[in-house]
Formats: sequence, C-alpha cells, structure tokens
Amino acid sequence: MAPPPAPAAGAVGPARRVRFRAGDGSVMGRWWSSIDHLMLATVTLLVIIGIVLILAAGPPAAGRIDAETFHFVRRQMMFVPLGLAIIFAVSLLSPRGVRRLGVVGFGITLGLLALTPLIGPEINGATRWLPLPGFTLQPSEVLKPLFAVTVAWMLAAGTQAEEVPGTLVTIVLTAAVAALLLAQPDVGMTLVVAAIWCAQVFMAGLSLVWVVLIGILGLGALVGAYFLFPHVASRIDRFLDPDSGDTYQVVQSMKAFTEGGLFGRGPGEGRVKEYLPDAHTDFIFAVAGEEFGLWLCLLVVALFALLILRALIRAMGTRDLFVMLAVGGLSVQLAMQAVINMASSLHLMPTKGMTLPFLSYGGSSMVGVALATGMILALTRRRARTEGRP
Repeated sequence: MAPPPAPAAGAVGPARRVRFRAGDGSVMGRWWSSIDHLMLATVTLLVIIGIVLILAAGPPAAGRIDAETFHFVRRQMMFVPLGLAIIFAVSLLSPRGVRRLGVVGFGITLGLLALTPLIGPEINGATRWLPLPGFTLQPSEVLKPLFAVTVAWMLAAGTQAEEVPGTLVTIVLTAAVAALLLAQPDVGMTLVVAAIWCAQVFMAGLSLVWVVLIGILGLGALVGAYFLFPHVASRIDRFLDPDSGDTYQVVQSMKAFTEGGLFGRGPGEGRVKEYLPDAHTDFIFAVAGEEFGLWLCLLVVALFALLILRALIRAMGTRDLFVMLAVGGLSVQLAMQAVINMASSLHLMPTKGMTLPFLSYGGSSMVGVALATGMILALTRRRARTEGRP
C-alpha cells in the first residue's frame, strides 16, 4: 500500500493545527486545561470595565493638570498590557516557583520600602513613591502580594517542622513592614497588611485565645493611630461629623451615585468627574455609578465577590497548607482593597486613598494586583495541587 501523500508546501499539518488544544502537552495546552476559566473570565471582564471607566474619567483628569486630553488613557493603555502579561507569566509558575518569586520579591520590595521615606518626594504630606525613569513606583502596592506569599511559606514551614519558628518570623516581618509603612505614613496600607497576616495565622490554626488578643491589639492600634496621626483623626472626624472639615470629594462622589440612578446618565455623559479631583483613581467607582448606574456598580461588586469566593473554594480543596494560606492571604488583600475603595466612595467609612483593583488608574496598583491575580491563578491550577511542592 502506498504511503499517504506528503502535505503541500506551506500547508499546516494536523499536529500543528492542534498545538494549543487543551491537554495536547504543550505549555499553552497544559496552561489552558489546568487554569480556572471562571476566575480568568472574571478578571478579564473587570479589566474591560476598567478600560471603559478610564476612557470616561481620564480626559477630565488630564484637563485639570493641563495635560494632553488622553494623557491618562494612553498611560493606562500601557499599564493594562503589562498587567495582563504579568498575570499570564506568573500563572504559569508552580507553587514552588510562586514561593520563590514571593520570597525574593519581598526582600527587594522591603528594601525599596525602606528607601521611600528617605529619597521619595513628599506628596500631600506623605512619602509613598520612588521616582524612577519615566514613572513613579509605590513599593507598598507591589509588596502586598509578595508579603502574603512569604508569610504563607513561613507559617506552612513552621507547621511542618517544629524547629522552624514560623509564626515568630511572620510576627517580626509584619512588624517591620508596619513600621516602614507608618514612617511614610500610610495607616490604611498598614491595616491591609495586618489583616492579611491575621487571616493567614487564623487559617493556619491559631487558637481562639490568640485571635481574641489580636483583635484587642488591633482595636488598640486604631485608637493609637487616631491620636498619633493628625490626618487619620481628621478623616475619622469628618466621617462622623461632615461639618468638622472638608468633605468635598465625598459629597461629589455621593452626588454622582444619586444622579446616576439605576441606569446612569450614559457613557461619557457624567458631569461630576469634571470637578472630582481623584475621579480616575480613588473615586473611579463614583464614575461608574454616574455614567452607568446602579446595575454596573452591583455587577462590579458581584465580580469581585465571585473572584474571591472562587479562589477560596479552590484553595480549601487542596491539602497543601502553603497553597491554602497563600491563596487565602492574596484573596484577603484583593477583597480588602476593593471594599475599602467602594466603601469610601459611598461614605460608608472614612476616606482612604486606595485604588480599586483592575479599575483605577495607576501603574503600581496594576502591577501589584496583577501579581496577586497571577499567583492565585497559578496556585489554584489543577496541576498545582500535585506538582511543585516544597
């Protein structure tokens, strides 16, 4: 019997046509067949919503600083591909690779965080940014996910080997990060880092007595922050009594939600963004409320809830303690950041300069959120439960 004819020159053979199919053995095939598609779709939708909102809020923000109309839009269009590339690259890692990235990255960003109060410019009474060629970096945004992974590794190691003082090491690391953040000062970010640590030690099996003691210490820290940091006291006072100080941004934010109603004024038709200074960053949620209405705000809330709950469910299904603690800490980080931003915009808590993940403008925020998301996707991949363990 004659052999089958060879394919014509330039033709694509069957093997090449199925190269990226799930389960075909290629890198892309293994990635696609093992990744959590629901979380990936949720993140993609949040990024798309963020692009639409920056297109709406970016031009007025550029006009307030006499920049080119699409200044912030163009810059965000550079940050978004960078963030997506980070998500994809990090999601390819094994749990061991995520651990190594977290520990090494944490050491680097901790050093940058220590340099920030020394050489960073003072903006609005705080030194939180490092000037780099072409942009400014906020190290604390990148440090958060790396901190969560490092703490998860130490707690898991301490549980598996009695000679490793995992919990004690995490206490020292948390105290060091908190001290550096308070030196900026950044009380809000300090609370987020403390919440990540508390959630992880609780999941690691800390006794109820310690949980209560930590809660008492947390309340004491909040009271201390009120008396030690004037800007914290001012924000709390203005939240409790709006007549005690300037509440311009919160008032305008609430006006945006009111005028947006159920279905919004329409894309590009919002007016509050024209005189709301931080409409493209801290108050991007208000832009969503005015232009698209309550339905989009509820959709954003639902997407964040879906992402966090899905991640936690996948993490609880693994026997790898490091994976469970890391995903738990990363999920708490994203959840707290989203809740603080949206609650501040709705005047449900004192204002805090914190971006909304995937939606707000900002390169440092995009890199930090992308790192956290990529790590979650990597650790919740189906192969990540059996491969790459320490």
